[in-house]
Amino acid sequence: MITTLNHRERATLRAVAGGHAEISCSCEPDLFIDGLSCCDQSTVHRLARLGLIAPARSGKCGERVPALLTEAGSQALGEVLAIAA
Repeated sequence: MITTLNHRERATLRAVAGGHAEISCSCEPDLFIDGLSCCDQSTVHRLARLGLIAPARSGKCGERVPALLTEAGSQALGEVLAIAA
């Protein structure tokens, strides 16, 4: 799957990949990077809907848990990095 990602989406995926992010457990999750709320929740919602980011574990509704880059997210980010190289 090739997904066109904008600069902000790529930066968000890199933050998640770097272990700097937490995600709320909900159908429209919020993302927190280094403890601060991500300013572009529409980007977060799109990345979650595309299956590029996900909670690392289950949690109660609204609970913040570590965010992880899914396999699809790793592939999407890797494709972007490969094109840039």
